[in-house]
Amino acid sequence: MALRFPQLLKVAEEQQNSKYSSGGKMIPTPEEAATFQPQVVAEGGWEKCWEDGVTPWDQGRATPLILHLLDSSSLPLGRTLVPGCGGGHDVVAMANPERFVVGLDISEKTLKKASETYGSAPNAKYFAFMKEDFFTWRPDELFDLIFDYVFFCAIEPEMRPAWAKSMYEVLKPEGELITLMYPLIIFHLLFRITDHVGGAPYKVYVSAYEAVLVPLGFKAVSIEENPDSIPTREREAWEVEKDQLIQERSDLTL
Repeated sequence: MALRFPQLLKVAEEQQNSKYSSGGKMIPTPEEAATFQPQVVAEGGWEKCWEDGVTPWDQGRATPLILHLLDSSSLPLGRTLVPGCGGGHDVVAMANPERFVVGLDISEKTLKKASETYGSAPNAKYFAFMKEDFFTWRPDELFDLIFDYVFFCAIEPEMRPAWAKSMYEVLKPEGELITLMYPLIIFHLLFRITDHVGGAPYKVYVSAYEAVLVPLGFKAVSIEENPDSIPTREREAWEVEKDQLIQERSDLTL
């Protein structure tokens, strides 16, 4: 089985320096977030971030890419997981009779807020919020689809192999993992397009995903520039990874 990575479309080379408003919420650039978010996390963890309102990753609405995939009927159906779901906007947007969505987070405060916000939504019976640690939690039933946006970039880089292992263990053998890669670092000619140091969010490369997913048998179905990136998050691309059938995993070649 050969690994196939389609060409990565050119990502916008310049990122706007000014904040962007999404539904009245100011969304900082990754550089800006990396200057204040790590200190809050270090002092009291992600729960303190929610308590103090330091949540630059929360757009206050569903991710534009998810809305685009829904509008174009391109999002797979079936049992779906959103690890690190935060405010739950993507969870609710995706949920329908043919796609039950589980939103996972370790923050009790954010899940309480999500439940209060969306508990009376018309599609409430098609989603659930759960307080669990993604790295140790194992569901009774595996998932057809997993969507990861600002989860991979929020964890320490040394935890990425554990991230991949958990993805492997909760996704069905024929399931799909959609990762919105952010903040994406790419190389163009002689210039490295980044001024982002530290984290969270930690900078990511396509190769960072390859390094932890390929050994487990994941195959890149597509890697594309995100056409719906908000201005302060222009360094994004989205990738679909397919978890191959178990009998194929031992035959993976690069």
